[in-house]
Amino acid sequence: MYLRQVYSWAIAPLFALFLVACGGGSIEKQNTYPETRKSDHIDVYHGQEMKDPYRWLENDNSAETGDWVAAQNRVTRDYLDEIPFRNKIKERLEVLYNYERVSAPFKEGNYEYFYKNTGLQNHSVLYRSTIGSDETPKVFLDPNTFSEDGTVALRGVSFTKDGSLAGYLISEGGADWRKIIVIDTETKEIVGDTLVDVKFSGLSWEGNEGFFYSSYVHPESGTLLSGKTEYHTLFYHKLGTPQSEDVQIFGGMENPNRYVGGYVTEDQQYLVISAAQNTSGNQIYVKSLENREAPLIQLQDDYFARCSVIHSEGTTFYLYTNIGAPKSRLVSVRLGDPQKGAWKDVIPENENVLRVSSGGGKFFANYLINANTKVYQYGYDGTLEREIELPGIGSAFGFGGKREEEELYFSFTSFIYPSTIFKYTVSSGETEVYRKPDIDFDPSRYVSRQVFFPSKDGTEIPMFIVHKKELVLDGKNPTMLYAYGGFNISLTPRFNVLNQVWLENGGIYAQPNLRGGGEYGKAWHKAGTKMNKQNVFDDFIAAAEHLIDNNYTSSDYLAISGGSNGGLLVGATMTQRPDLMKVALPAVGVLDMLRYHQFTAGAGWAEDYGTADDSPEMFEYLRKYSPLHALRDGTKYPATLVTTADHDDRVVPAHSFKFAARLQEANVGDNPTLIRVQTRAGHGSVSTEQRLEVTADRFAFAWENMNFVPKELIQFHDSAN
Repeated sequence: MYLRQVYSWAIAPLFALFLVACGGGSIEKQNTYPETRKSDHIDVYHGQEMKDPYRWLENDNSAETGDWVAAQNRVTRDYLDEIPFRNKIKERLEVLYNYERVSAPFKEGNYEYFYKNTGLQNHSVLYRSTIGSDETPKVFLDPNTFSEDGTVALRGVSFTKDGSLAGYLISEGGADWRKIIVIDTETKEIVGDTLVDVKFSGLSWEGNEGFFYSSYVHPESGTLLSGKTEYHTLFYHKLGTPQSEDVQIFGGMENPNRYVGGYVTEDQQYLVISAAQNTSGNQIYVKSLENREAPLIQLQDDYFARCSVIHSEGTTFYLYTNIGAPKSRLVSVRLGDPQKGAWKDVIPENENVLRVSSGGGKFFANYLINANTKVYQYGYDGTLEREIELPGIGSAFGFGGKREEEELYFSFTSFIYPSTIFKYTVSSGETEVYRKPDIDFDPSRYVSRQVFFPSKDGTEIPMFIVHKKELVLDGKNPTMLYAYGGFNISLTPRFNVLNQVWLENGGIYAQPNLRGGGEYGKAWHKAGTKMNKQNVFDDFIAAAEHLIDNNYTSSDYLAISGGSNGGLLVGATMTQRPDLMKVALPAVGVLDMLRYHQFTAGAGWAEDYGTADDSPEMFEYLRKYSPLHALRDGTKYPATLVTTADHDDRVVPAHSFKFAARLQEANVGDNPTLIRVQTRAGHGSVSTEQRLEVTADRFAFAWENMNFVPKELIQFHDSAN
């Protein structure tokens, strides 16, 4: 059996089954786990032996691994399907999610394009209409027709400057690997061959003759979704020629980098190249497209500094960077004198974290103030022109576009403000609602507040808390505590209609801004990396304790949740403080901290984590908190639902496989330990149907193990039927 393609729901005879008591208030029968074979595999790190008895689960092509996954999925499905209100959750999610979602429009050539989802479509459809006409928009690309099961997705479209050609990327089964298809935008006929083996890439056109894209050398046979990917390479593809003749522009084994990207400036004069070894910084180069023989111009050479080109005017480039500015700034750089000493501030650093976009001949400074947004408009010369009026406290995104655009678009959202698109007139600063969702949500029923609490070392940590206004703080409210805490990622207030099911049934949603994120700049990020990573877990534990101490909830009603690096957060927290929560929901988590860098692009995360190969001290630090290795026999762990996907080629599912197997071995007591493996899905890349299914399973599992009955959900279901 090939794990990545086929799952049999039959449990293979080689798995002896033993009985484990099942937790929860409404399920009477006992649960069963497959017996997982243990090997005698041992690794040696700096002279210290480390057992890895479940190493065989890393082989995602073996029949044995496939049978193990099928058996685990069967046990999990049997458990979840017996929760009386599980299907009611799914039905309510479908009702809430079934509303029209339309994107901001954008112009390409003679057409105006936008995305629309009627509600429950697996993927949004790309429509277009002729600019200046009153014609009814027509379908341009419909990803829902790419596959019968909805697992082939559209992952980006790039148009030539005149709009006559478009290249679009597709993902199959949720994998990060892409294919590029080029079409004539008038006839929609395919032009040239389909490009394959494209990864961590967009595409950027040079005229109408060809485009730039990035990829890795194809992994060895059988390791496409788990093999280590190195030597990212920027290529140029000329239309009408085979992919085998594509020209290597940068990267590869001659200039080894883990992440390489390139795009053509709006004036089509230059190629901007970004090269990175880790996720935390990058070098920037510029290459003339008029003179291909001219040497690369390096604008900045520090792999550990963040830098990106926001705009260019002839030979002047505008860089958004944290060089000399831990909370970031915008500078102008002349190609003739690119040295840092010649850089000029356009938008200087201040006390708040800065993000910058460009459109309509202006710069837009988006500041994070305690994880909330304020936006200001600047001229290219750095003159402050106005503050943009926003609807309230929350998060604003957008303000990007071509230089000649007179109107731009931005979205605004908060935990209790559904994402709404606004049209913004650049010259006057006027805003008007462009698209407001028609959604079954009454914000007046809910409250969203931000609190601050001390972590273990006294650092003040912010946290958003959302719940019904009339909620009684009696310590018995089901609470979902969600966080990330890594890679300079900032969690800001955003509306998620799926969370409404949790909230309307008396639940609390809490989202702290942990160290390791980007909410307060470079120092905040660094305080949660490498030998400081424990700060992140301490922050998360302190968030849970704050909720409990202030009677929002108690350990019997607390669920912790996070995905990817957030899955690591959940795994580390539940192993360090298994008494603190009732439910743990680690999703697509990095759970084996000794081997994460051996798979796909994992080595690029080393600047945040460090690796076990770095030093004996780093090995010991990682080993201590690595969720897989921190599990202890005879410990009562919280009810745990591990979720992963068979086509996750970013955080390979072996992390979750090994962790679930070890947790089932170590756990005592009646709390269930289950793993749910989604087929034909990747690292968060799922269809609408898959998203609703996994959300229903997670909510049902949490409520069941809290012995909580969602009465409003049941009343809604009964009245609807």
